[in-house]
Amino acid sequence: MLRGLFVTGTGTGIGKTVTAAALMHRFRSEAPLRYWKPVQTGIEQDDDRETVRKLGACRENEILCKGIRLAGAVSPHLAAEWNGSRIEIAEVTSIIEKEPRAAWIVEGAGGVLVPLNDSALMVDLIAALRLPALVVSRSELGTINHTLLTLEALRFRNLDIAGVIMAGEQNRSNREAIEHFGKVTVLGELPRISELSADKLAQWAKSELDPSGTLVKMLR
Repeated sequence: MLRGLFVTGTGTGIGKTVTAAALMHRFRSEAPLRYWKPVQTGIEQDDDRETVRKLGACRENEILCKGIRLAGAVSPHLAAEWNGSRIEIAEVTSIIEKEPRAAWIVEGAGGVLVPLNDSALMVDLIAALRLPALVVSRSELGTINHTLLTLEALRFRNLDIAGVIMAGEQNRSNREAIEHFGKVTVLGELPRISELSADKLAQWAKSELDPSGTLVKMLR
Protein backbone atom coordinates (compact mmCIF):
# COMPACT_ATOMS: atom_id res chain seq x y z
CA MET A 1 0.00 0.00 0.00
CA LEU A 2 1.33 3.42 -0.97
CA ARG A 3 1.92 6.12 1.61
CA GLY A 4 1.63 9.79 0.78
CA LEU A 5 -0.70 12.44 -0.59
CA PHE A 6 -2.41 13.11 -3.88
CA VAL A 7 -2.36 16.84 -4.53
CA THR A 8 -5.46 17.74 -6.50
CA GLY A 9 -7.35 20.98 -6.99
CA THR A 10 -10.55 22.73 -7.90
CA GLY A 11 -9.23 23.36 -11.42
CA THR A 12 -6.21 24.25 -13.51
CA GLY A 13 -3.70 26.89 -12.46
CA ILE A 14 -4.85 26.71 -8.85
CA GLY A 15 -1.45 26.27 -7.19
CA LYS A 16 -1.01 22.50 -7.03
CA THR A 17 2.59 22.57 -8.23
CA VAL A 18 3.72 25.23 -5.76
CA THR A 19 1.88 23.36 -3.00
CA ALA A 20 3.67 20.14 -3.94
CA ALA A 21 7.03 21.94 -3.74
CA ALA A 22 6.06 23.40 -0.37
CA LEU A 23 5.21 19.92 0.91
CA MET A 24 8.71 18.77 -0.02
CA HIS A 25 10.19 21.51 2.14
CA ARG A 26 7.78 20.94 5.00
CA PHE A 27 8.04 17.17 5.36
CA ARG A 28 11.33 15.89 3.90
CA SER A 29 12.76 15.77 7.41
CA GLU A 30 9.82 13.62 8.53
CA ALA A 31 9.81 10.97 5.79
CA PRO A 32 11.68 9.89 2.62
CA LEU A 33 9.66 12.03 0.19
CA ARG A 34 9.42 11.60 -3.57
CA TYR A 35 7.45 13.74 -5.99
CA TRP A 36 5.61 12.35 -9.01
CA LYS A 37 3.51 13.94 -11.73
CA PRO A 38 1.92 10.90 -13.43
CA VAL A 39 0.21 12.82 -16.25
CA GLN A 40 1.45 16.10 -17.72
CA THR A 41 -0.06 17.84 -20.72
CA GLY A 42 1.15 20.95 -22.48
CA ILE A 43 4.79 19.89 -22.13
CA GLU A 44 5.78 22.35 -24.83
CA GLN A 45 4.79 25.14 -22.44
CA ASP A 46 5.16 23.87 -18.88
CA ASP A 47 6.97 21.19 -16.92
CA ASP A 48 5.58 20.91 -13.39
CA ARG A 49 8.21 18.34 -12.52
CA GLU A 50 11.01 20.81 -13.17
CA THR A 51 9.15 23.54 -11.29
CA VAL A 52 8.91 21.32 -8.21
CA ARG A 53 12.55 20.35 -8.59
CA LYS A 54 13.52 24.03 -8.52
CA LEU A 55 11.05 25.45 -5.98
CA GLY A 56 11.27 22.41 -3.73
CA ALA A 57 15.10 22.35 -3.86
CA CYS A 58 14.78 18.66 -4.68
CA ARG A 59 17.59 16.19 -5.09
CA GLU A 60 17.55 13.88 -8.10
CA ASN A 61 16.35 10.92 -6.04
CA GLU A 62 13.36 12.94 -4.79
CA ILE A 63 11.79 13.20 -8.26
CA LEU A 64 10.26 10.31 -10.18
CA CYS A 65 10.68 11.25 -13.84
CA LYS A 66 8.62 8.44 -15.37
CA GLY A 67 5.09 9.21 -16.48
CA ILE A 68 2.88 10.26 -19.36
CA ARG A 69 4.04 13.45 -21.09
CA LEU A 70 1.82 14.89 -23.81
CA ALA A 71 1.90 17.95 -26.02
CA GLY A 72 -1.16 20.19 -26.06
CA ALA A 73 -2.31 22.35 -23.16
CA VAL A 74 -5.69 20.61 -22.96
CA SER A 75 -7.43 17.92 -20.93
CA PRO A 76 -5.43 14.66 -20.70
CA HIS A 77 -7.98 12.65 -22.67
CA LEU A 78 -7.87 15.13 -25.55
CA ALA A 79 -4.09 15.51 -25.47
CA ALA A 80 -3.77 11.73 -25.68
CA GLU A 81 -6.20 11.64 -28.61
CA TRP A 82 -4.21 14.33 -30.41
CA ASN A 83 -1.04 12.33 -29.83
CA GLY A 84 -2.59 9.08 -31.06
CA SER A 85 -2.59 7.35 -27.69
CA ARG A 86 -4.86 6.49 -24.78
CA ILE A 87 -4.19 6.90 -21.06
CA GLU A 88 -4.90 3.73 -19.10
CA ILE A 89 -5.01 3.90 -15.32
CA ALA A 90 -3.42 0.46 -14.92
CA GLU A 91 -0.48 1.61 -17.05
CA VAL A 92 -0.04 4.71 -14.91
CA THR A 93 -0.23 2.92 -11.56
CA SER A 94 2.21 0.24 -12.71
CA ILE A 95 4.92 2.91 -12.85
CA ILE A 96 4.82 3.73 -9.16
CA GLU A 97 4.17 0.17 -8.04
CA LYS A 98 7.64 -0.78 -9.32
CA GLU A 99 9.38 1.97 -7.35
CA PRO A 100 11.10 1.53 -3.96
CA ARG A 101 9.09 2.36 -0.86
CA ALA A 102 8.75 6.11 -0.24
CA ALA A 103 6.34 8.76 0.97
CA TRP A 104 4.80 10.07 -2.23
CA ILE A 105 3.69 13.56 -3.16
CA VAL A 106 1.64 12.87 -6.28
CA GLU A 107 0.33 15.82 -8.29
CA GLY A 108 -2.73 15.49 -10.48
CA ALA A 109 -3.56 17.37 -13.67
CA GLY A 110 -6.45 19.82 -13.45
CA GLY A 111 -9.30 18.94 -11.11
CA VAL A 112 -10.78 15.66 -9.88
CA LEU A 113 -13.28 15.26 -12.73
CA VAL A 114 -10.83 15.90 -15.56
CA PRO A 115 -11.13 13.00 -18.07
CA LEU A 116 -8.17 10.68 -18.62
CA ASN A 117 -9.91 8.74 -21.39
CA ASP A 118 -13.47 8.19 -22.59
CA SER A 119 -14.49 6.40 -19.39
CA ALA A 120 -12.05 7.29 -16.59
CA LEU A 121 -11.51 10.52 -14.67
CA MET A 122 -8.66 11.86 -12.54
CA VAL A 123 -10.61 10.86 -9.45
CA ASP A 124 -10.42 7.24 -10.64
CA LEU A 125 -6.63 7.50 -10.62
CA ILE A 126 -6.77 8.85 -7.06
CA ALA A 127 -8.91 5.85 -6.11
CA ALA A 128 -6.55 3.42 -7.82
CA LEU A 129 -3.54 4.82 -5.97
CA ARG A 130 -5.51 4.86 -2.68
CA LEU A 131 -3.88 8.03 -1.44
CA PRO A 132 -5.60 10.73 0.65
CA ALA A 133 -6.46 13.78 -1.43
CA LEU A 134 -5.11 17.19 -0.49
CA VAL A 135 -7.31 19.76 -2.24
CA VAL A 136 -5.82 23.06 -3.40
CA SER A 137 -8.33 25.85 -3.95
CA ARG A 138 -8.29 29.56 -4.61
CA SER A 139 -9.18 31.95 -1.82
CA GLU A 140 -11.26 34.45 -3.76
CA LEU A 141 -14.91 34.71 -4.76
CA GLY A 142 -16.34 31.46 -6.13
CA THR A 143 -14.04 29.18 -4.18
CA ILE A 144 -16.70 27.98 -1.74
CA ASN A 145 -18.79 26.41 -4.47
CA HIS A 146 -15.81 24.96 -6.36
CA THR A 147 -14.20 23.54 -3.24
CA LEU A 148 -17.38 22.01 -1.84
CA LEU A 149 -18.14 20.38 -5.19
CA THR A 150 -14.63 18.90 -5.27
CA LEU A 151 -14.97 17.57 -1.74
CA GLU A 152 -18.38 16.12 -2.60
CA ALA A 153 -16.97 14.32 -5.65
CA LEU A 154 -14.23 12.76 -3.52
CA ARG A 155 -16.61 11.71 -0.76
CA PHE A 156 -19.10 10.27 -3.23
CA ARG A 157 -16.37 7.76 -4.12
CA ASN A 158 -15.47 7.16 -0.45
CA LEU A 159 -12.00 8.66 -0.85
CA ASP A 160 -10.03 10.02 2.08
CA ILE A 161 -9.53 13.78 2.24
CA ALA A 162 -6.37 15.04 3.93
CA GLY A 163 -7.44 18.67 4.00
CA VAL A 164 -7.48 21.87 1.96
CA ILE A 165 -4.81 24.40 1.02
CA MET A 166 -6.11 27.82 -0.02
CA ALA A 167 -4.00 29.87 -2.44
CA GLY A 168 -4.20 33.65 -2.77
CA GLU A 169 -4.92 36.54 -0.45
CA GLN A 170 -6.28 35.39 2.88
CA ASN A 171 -10.07 35.39 3.07
CA ARG A 172 -11.30 34.49 6.52
CA SER A 173 -14.97 34.16 5.62
CA ASN A 174 -14.26 31.83 2.69
CA ARG A 175 -11.97 29.71 4.84
CA GLU A 176 -14.55 29.42 7.61
CA ALA A 177 -17.30 28.52 5.12
CA ILE A 178 -15.18 25.81 3.51
CA GLU A 179 -14.29 24.33 6.88
CA HIS A 180 -17.87 24.49 8.14
CA PHE A 181 -19.79 23.26 5.12
CA GLY A 182 -17.04 20.99 3.81
CA LYS A 183 -16.34 19.39 7.20
CA VAL A 184 -12.64 19.72 6.45
CA THR A 185 -9.58 21.51 7.82
CA VAL A 186 -7.75 24.22 5.91
CA LEU A 187 -4.12 23.28 6.56
CA GLY A 188 -2.54 26.36 5.08
CA GLU A 189 -3.13 29.60 3.20
CA LEU A 190 -0.52 30.01 0.49
CA PRO A 191 -0.03 33.70 -0.29
CA ARG A 192 1.09 35.22 -3.57
CA ILE A 193 4.84 35.39 -3.04
CA SER A 194 6.63 38.03 -5.08
CA GLU A 195 9.74 36.75 -6.87
CA LEU A 196 8.96 33.23 -5.73
CA SER A 197 12.04 31.17 -4.90
CA ALA A 198 12.89 27.94 -3.12
CA ASP A 199 14.07 29.86 -0.06
CA LYS A 200 10.93 31.97 0.19
CA LEU A 201 8.67 28.97 -0.30
CA ALA A 202 10.60 26.96 2.30
CA GLN A 203 10.21 29.79 4.80
CA TRP A 204 6.43 29.83 4.31
CA ALA A 205 6.11 26.04 4.35
CA LYS A 206 8.06 25.53 7.55
CA SER A 207 6.13 28.19 9.44
CA GLU A 208 2.63 28.18 7.94
CA LEU A 209 1.93 24.86 6.20
CA ASP A 210 0.18 22.34 8.45
CA PRO A 211 1.76 23.69 11.65
CA SER A 212 0.11 20.98 13.76
CA GLY A 213 1.60 18.18 11.65
CA THR A 214 -1.72 16.63 10.65
CA LEU A 215 -0.28 15.24 7.43
CA VAL A 216 2.73 13.48 8.98
CA LYS A 217 0.79 10.33 9.80
CA MET A 218 -0.15 9.97 6.13
CA LEU A 219 3.48 10.10 5.03
CA ARG A 220 5.05 7.65 7.49
